[in-house]
Amino acid sequence: MSIELFNRLEQKVSNAVEALELLKMEAEELREENSRLKQEREEWENRLSALLGKFDDVDAGNND
Repeated sequence: MSIELFNRLEQKVSNAVEALELLKMEAEELREENSRLKQEREEWENRLSALLGKFDDVDAGNND
């Protein structure tokens, strides 16, 4: 194997390793964002459930 081929292979491996590291960092950021969005959705669901409960209370009060 010539030194030129070896150098090209080494460069491609280095590029692949760098790309993998960037993808790992991006995946971690996306996991964190996903976790934050799940928590935000739960908070909205809780608030919505509380509002719907108030509507049910008002509706039940009108039926008495």
